[in-house]
Amino acid sequence: MSSVNTVTEQLTRAGQLIEHDSFAIIDAEVGTHAYSAEQWPIVRRMIHANADFEFNGLTAFHPQAVEAGIAAMLGGAAAMVADVEMICSGLSRPRLAHFGIQAHHFISDPDVIAAAQVADTTRAVQAMRKAQRLGLLEGAIVGIGNAPTALIELVRLIREEGVRPALVIGMPVGFVAAAESKALMAEIDAVPWIVIRGRKGGSTLVVAALHALLALAEARQKAPA
Repeated sequence: MSSVNTVTEQLTRAGQLIEHDSFAIIDAEVGTHAYSAEQWPIVRRMIHANADFEFNGLTAFHPQAVEAGIAAMLGGAAAMVADVEMICSGLSRPRLAHFGIQAHHFISDPDVIAAAQVADTTRAVQAMRKAQRLGLLEGAIVGIGNAPTALIELVRLIREEGVRPALVIGMPVGFVAAAESKALMAEIDAVPWIVIRGRKGGSTLVVAALHALLALAEARQKAPA
């Protein structure tokens, strides 16, 4: 079996060269960092997605985050639950399919909108509740890049209802409750997480982190026994 990633690489040689050269430039310019050998590819891909070296330092990992994410991907048939459609649209369908992962989002579902109007909450809160009712959060990889209220609700579900995702990638961006929501997630010990501290974040970064995890999972899949 080849030890070189194929599923999680760019589809053309030209694309691969550009991506690899970009990673090499980041490695050369980043300076020092305190990330492990498996954490750094995730941070590097996030830097690559935004050309922002501040993610070296702003990105924080639960001690079991990378292993939990890889294990969920290699376990097969894991759900990926996102707060917004943008994350699902940005993910590579062939890469997800290789690991049997299906991506879900509920932010625009009519029943979610109606429930938010009745309860005077955000759609993001109701979308997380719908994912929980459908049994999709348990053992899932949850990616939140837009809505702080989705992450706050997920923390509540973890604390009060015992929901146990495999991994939470909490990176909502913004000025209202964004930093606070990620700080709340970082207080959780029972569920592994990757967060960006402060106001920065976004769906692009969640996608970058997920693609980096998929690449790590493929490398683990191909490693000699």
